[in-house]
Amino acid sequence: MTASEQNSGHYEYSSDAATAIISAGGLVTGWSRAAQRLLGYPASDVVGRPATDLLAGREPSDAAGLALIDSREWSGTAVLRHRDGHRIELTLHAYPSLDGHGRMQGFVVTATTGSTEAEHDRRMVEWAFAQSSIALSTYTTESRSWQLNAVASGHAKADQGEPHRSPYPELLDESHADEGFLQCVQRVADEAKAMRYERHIPAPPSSRQNAWVIELWPVRDPVDGRVRGVGTATFESSEHHTARQRLALLNEAGTCIGTTLNVARTAQELADLAVPRLADFVSVDLLDSVTRGEEPVPGPVDVAVVLRRVAHQSSTKGVPEAAVTLGAVDDYPPFSPPARALATGQPVLSATDDPDFVRWLAEDKKRFDRVREHEFHSVMSIPLRARGIPLGVAVLARQKGSVPFEQDDLVLAEELAGRAAVGVDNARRYTRERTNALTLQRSLLPRDLPRQAAVEVAYRYLPAGKGAGVGGDWFDVVPLSGTRVALVVGDVVGHGIHASATMGRLRTAVRTLADVDLPPDELLTHLDDLVTHLTTDDDSAVAEEPFTGGIGATCLYAVYDPVSRICTLASAGHVPPAVLQPDGRCSVVRLTPGPVLGVGGLPFESTELTLPEGSLLAFYTDGLIEAGDHDIVRGLDRLCATLAAPVPSLDGTCDAILRAMLPEAPADDVALLLARTRALHADQVAAWALPSDPAVVADARAQTSRQLSLWGLEDAAFVTELVVSELVTNAIRYGDVPIGLRLIRDRTLICEVSDASSTAPHLRRARTYDEGGRGLHMVAQLTQGWGTRQTPTGKTIWAEQSLPVG
Repeated sequence: MTASEQNSGHYEYSSDAATAIISAGGLVTGWSRAAQRLLGYPASDVVGRPATDLLAGREPSDAAGLALIDSREWSGTAVLRHRDGHRIELTLHAYPSLDGHGRMQGFVVTATTGSTEAEHDRRMVEWAFAQSSIALSTYTTESRSWQLNAVASGHAKADQGEPHRSPYPELLDESHADEGFLQCVQRVADEAKAMRYERHIPAPPSSRQNAWVIELWPVRDPVDGRVRGVGTATFESSEHHTARQRLALLNEAGTCIGTTLNVARTAQELADLAVPRLADFVSVDLLDSVTRGEEPVPGPVDVAVVLRRVAHQSSTKGVPEAAVTLGAVDDYPPFSPPARALATGQPVLSATDDPDFVRWLAEDKKRFDRVREHEFHSVMSIPLRARGIPLGVAVLARQKGSVPFEQDDLVLAEELAGRAAVGVDNARRYTRERTNALTLQRSLLPRDLPRQAAVEVAYRYLPAGKGAGVGGDWFDVVPLSGTRVALVVGDVVGHGIHASATMGRLRTAVRTLADVDLPPDELLTHLDDLVTHLTTDDDSAVAEEPFTGGIGATCLYAVYDPVSRICTLASAGHVPPAVLQPDGRCSVVRLTPGPVLGVGGLPFESTELTLPEGSLLAFYTDGLIEAGDHDIVRGLDRLCATLAAPVPSLDGTCDAILRAMLPEAPADDVALLLARTRALHADQVAAWALPSDPAVVADARAQTSRQLSLWGLEDAAFVTELVVSELVTNAIRYGDVPIGLRLIRDRTLICEVSDASSTAPHLRRARTYDEGGRGLHMVAQLTQGWGTRQTPTGKTIWAEQSLPVG
């Protein structure tokens, strides 16, 4: 009703029924045009006068009077007087009109002259509305009032002694009005379209929520089609809502449980998901063998079981309910619900009246205190089993304020535990395999780098932090003759046992070739041939590796000579090293990169660098510079910047590089080798050029004796002179000029004789009457090591002996 219509007493009502609005005091406050047509009175003659003036008998019937007193709906017949004086018998229906607070403010009275049969049908509709077992209501857009049947108002349930289970009081109470519902009602009225609204009454997260589905539709005037109100029908959907919540929880479990191959993390994901949506407290205990990645062995069912707490969660911050701390072990007696669940493989639902549960608490004071303090009243013990093997048990509990667990909760918990058990078992088996692979890989890597004088070294090796497993990264430091050292870093493409095994074979091959003292480019050529042969022998590698030839591997081989301070490098598809000069300049070494090992048929080239003493070389695998959110160029820039930052030690520099370059869990293996160069100065090296004349042997011995005297090594003179005599004699007899003699004093005393012939000497058995063939045998007996190496101009034979202890 509009304001102008209220003031005039007229308002529109499209029904055939004459309608009037009567105040709580019995005065007519509204008069429809249909009422004017029916009784002849204009609104101006009726509005403001007592409604009883219209009655032919001047007094209302007893039923009508009672309705006006107790504000209830009333239907009946009455005789009214027409304006012209004749009497009209009408069927009246009075509807109480309520304000927003539910207080009665008057009545809407309709009068019809229909037949008795039509009136009966109309009253049947009214009775059906009032007595329906479904919550029904109507909203009138003109009076903005609600009409509720008994179920909608909650009276029907209350009359039967049942708790109130209708959403309407909360929906319509102005102090707690549901704005969403009221907006939905207004939209139905405005847009004249049916809608659906879902209503949930808040409840503790682990308890079942009351839910309803409310259907709303526009109510139209059958004459002009205008929307006069909104009708609603409400259906309880608590069971359906609970089922949807359970399905949503199971669906979420598929993506939230088992996201990592970590046993403890998988168990924690189960606890985090179940709290608070299924339980108020959850603990997950596993057999100790499972946490170590071992295959669990079922034990006897009649003894206490020892479990380790790996995860727990609570709806209370800090998990104060836990009687066992994370990582600790606890004994569960065989009669306790968790032990029974683990032994039988069946879930156990316990309450405070369960004898075994009570006995368990009685024998464990700490757990008893926790249960009493936090008022646990319902507990489920769910076994974690995979492939028929017991792994542990999950315990779910509810506190005061939450409803006890039901059978449906037990089924849901079993499903969640089953998914978690598969994740735990996968993580356990991965832990075992990864531990074995890491053990293999570490056995193939150097444990302690050998002592040598050429460089000071530090290194770090980090296996991949996530599911990729171990890989084929490796590094090595190989002492060479003449105080030189070989620095090696390599990477076999891929991960797993196959990559680690291939890495071990390549590292062994590099060490073997290094002992032959080949130049870097020649060594990589031989290594490339080896990889090609490995590929031919290993058919399985062809299907697993993406490179031509089946095995993809990179390698960087460098040789540093502290006497000449020259570093010779060659690369087989490996990332170049970085070098930090003593003056603070840092740059990436420009190499001529060769092909990846295993391609075959392509050459490798060496690059020479002259390094000042104290230069710092950084060798690494691509996992270092390609990690995180940066590309290779940015990674190299960041590496150089970190190298240039002052750090007191090489170990500190290694740690600083890893912190700056890598995320918390690298996706690829990383090998890092740092080498700070040293130099042998002139007072540590003595060299002479010798003519090809047997007479020079005596002179070479004399020069050697004088040099040893200058170094204070007179005690080594006898052996050294014999070695010099034999090696120089062999060079004169079997070699070509030029011939050179060099002594090096460092950790050991080294004697080297070089000549222009590339023919290498070898030991042979001397017969009794042979005049030669015993020289190298004598050298081998008198020194701790000897050998030969090829040079660009011929060969060098060397012998190394320990310095006298003085």
